[in-house]
Amino acid sequence: MSNNRKLVVGITQGDGNGIGYEVIIKALADARILDSFTPVVYGSSKIFGFYKKLIHNIDNLDVYVVNSAADAKPRKINIVNCLPENVFVEPGQSTAEAAKAAIMSLEAAVKDLKDNNIDVLVTAPINKRAMDKEGFGHMSHTDYLQDQFDTKDVTMFMVSDRIKVGTVTGHVSLKDVPSKISQEKILLKLRLMKQSLQRDFGVDEPKIAVLGLNPHCGVGGLMGDEEQQIILPAVKAANDEGILAFGPYSPDGFFGLDNYSKFDATLAMYHDQGLAPFKALSFADGVNFTAGLPIVRTSPAHGTAYEKAGRDEADPRSMMSAIYTAIDIYRNREEYDDLYAGKMKEREVDDAHKYEGRPGKPQIA
Repeated sequence: MSNNRKLVVGITQGDGNGIGYEVIIKALADARILDSFTPVVYGSSKIFGFYKKLIHNIDNLDVYVVNSAADAKPRKINIVNCLPENVFVEPGQSTAEAAKAAIMSLEAAVKDLKDNNIDVLVTAPINKRAMDKEGFGHMSHTDYLQDQFDTKDVTMFMVSDRIKVGTVTGHVSLKDVPSKISQEKILLKLRLMKQSLQRDFGVDEPKIAVLGLNPHCGVGGLMGDEEQQIILPAVKAANDEGILAFGPYSPDGFFGLDNYSKFDATLAMYHDQGLAPFKALSFADGVNFTAGLPIVRTSPAHGTAYEKAGRDEADPRSMMSAIYTAIDIYRNREEYDDLYAGKMKEREVDDAHKYEGRPGKPQIA
């Protein structure tokens, strides 16, 4: 597949009562952006038009309504109308209708993704609680996509140019975190992060820092022994596999002293331990990437931000970063896979030459 081909980027609307449409419209407002990729928005042209009128300094947008991304037109903002005609919005409100629409948008985008009509998926923020009430059956985009693409192991990977953070546990209650941490799970996440850093981000020999669970890493067992019993053995096991993992480190000093910048990525034990410092450092341009999936999915690092919805206050930088990060990862995977395939071919030829002419060994034509 040519690296010069313009990619088709699928974008879900998320919760239509949040800032999803506003950041999408602002991110796609500059016509020069359409030279880089072909966007396909899954939602409603009616809602798109509603929010466009609320945003100042937006010139005429070249919008094209399609039934599927297979019909997408280059240099246009393509919209797949996958919602009911009578759909309406209530900016700033959590409603059952908005939750149902978010599910429809996601389902339509994933269908096109499976049918290879789009190359990458960018998801606008959703209201997890509202969607759960409407029978979504998953805690997040990550869980849903893991199920849809029958993937055994994935991890939430928060990324920016400044910092990259993965988590051992995801959207679980804090009281349940200790019981969900194990040596095997930490090792699994380290493997996923190493693979992603190499294939998705082009890091040859990634160095990964591992955080502790307890304050000051438990102070030798005084405030918990997970560091000695679980985390340190996991780091050593990772090293035995050739993973350059280091730690555990106490999170307060680790981020406070800027030690994160000495590593290619950091593995946190739980959601807020990793995402709080990440968002403090990269909220405006941070991206939520799902590592381990066979497809590329990114999302802005922020939520629905109901308090800003319909006020033309939404900052589109995280959405723009999510789009361009998805494209970069797709291209990096192409290059990595081509390089890997080339190396495997060279190895096959070398092995064939090595055994050429020997009885019972492979012959090269």
